[in-house]
Amino acid sequence: MIANRAWVKRNLGFDPKSTPAPVSTFAFTKAAQPSATSEDIQREIIDFDSQAPEGMAFLAFSTATGLSRFTEIPWPTGLAPKTGPKPTATSGSPLPSADVLIVTWTVDEGHALSRVLTPGKDSRNDYVPYTHNYDKIASKMSKGSPAVQAKRLGAYWTTTIGSKKAIVFKSESHLSQDTNKAVPKGNATLPNEDVWKQIITEVQPKLVITTGTAGGIGSQCEVGDVIVSPIVRFDCEKWLKGEPFHDASYQDTVPNAKYFAKAKTLFKANADQLPKDNTRPPTIVRSSGLPSSVLTTDFFGFDTSDNHYGLRGLGAVSEMGDAVLGLVAEQMGDAAPRWVAVRNVSDPQIKAEGTIQDQANLAAQIYKGFGRWSTVCSAIVCWALVAAEK
Repeated sequence: MIANRAWVKRNLGFDPKSTPAPVSTFAFTKAAQPSATSEDIQREIIDFDSQAPEGMAFLAFSTATGLSRFTEIPWPTGLAPKTGPKPTATSGSPLPSADVLIVTWTVDEGHALSRVLTPGKDSRNDYVPYTHNYDKIASKMSKGSPAVQAKRLGAYWTTTIGSKKAIVFKSESHLSQDTNKAVPKGNATLPNEDVWKQIITEVQPKLVITTGTAGGIGSQCEVGDVIVSPIVRFDCEKWLKGEPFHDASYQDTVPNAKYFAKAKTLFKANADQLPKDNTRPPTIVRSSGLPSSVLTTDFFGFDTSDNHYGLRGLGAVSEMGDAVLGLVAEQMGDAAPRWVAVRNVSDPQIKAEGTIQDQANLAAQIYKGFGRWSTVCSAIVCWALVAAEK
């Protein structure tokens, strides 16, 4: 699949060039300006909230649908996610222990993941704020970063699938947003490294899942496809280019795929909310090597039909953070839990027409239309991984 202005018109009801989305549909208003940078557009993707006023405005302007259209998933008997009671710990306390730690990133990813895995509790409105060691870690962050603006490192709730307890954590810490693009001097760590180490140490999980949206690499990707990868790699061409890990890759054990076939059938409940141009049901791609891995960039890159950012062949999808988990797991050595990246395609390959900023804006509008619905697919795959835990 290759998306262009005509694709957006067919699937979201407007042409982003001739009839651009109004400012009222933007969470980060700088991204609505003609002078918007790739950094501004990236922040719009992180902050956009389909259940906030800007989200309501976007739904009214476009043909996109909100999670109020969500269809309940027909879970197998005995394996439906059971939302836990309100955690008794205070916001400044460590996270409780659990079998699995599931971490997601953007606001709309949080809405969709919580809708699937913690029914009745929403990541924005209900989850318990997490501020343990906030002052120390936030001292490394820029004033405009999501964590500093939210005054927390994240928010969480618990769920049980079968006999396994999971922490569902919506992070406010982002590799791409925490700092002013300055690498800490000496042996200092990045804030996102600190958050990963802290929450893993507290939860003591057997399995860690990092999950959310990503840009598809290659025209074979369709919105809603899910990449399950025990392999992550860095592609750092900007502010992290001088770091020893700038092109490093990390690999863990192959995850248990026992319930993947069932997960694909469960996609059907909400697949009608995905783009009309999809030519097939969403599928699960299991990474078997670097070309099918999850690629972490230190810039807002996405695949274009002319391979503008040179991503082709480096991974199956690109995003901006998962390789930090691989880095932290390597640092932890034998104490590290098993881990896997679960990323859904929220925007496909973009047609190389207009400027690269036009293409970035187009990708962002597609995310705003389908990010939550494609995340429903990856949330179901997270369910499958927890259900398969022994």
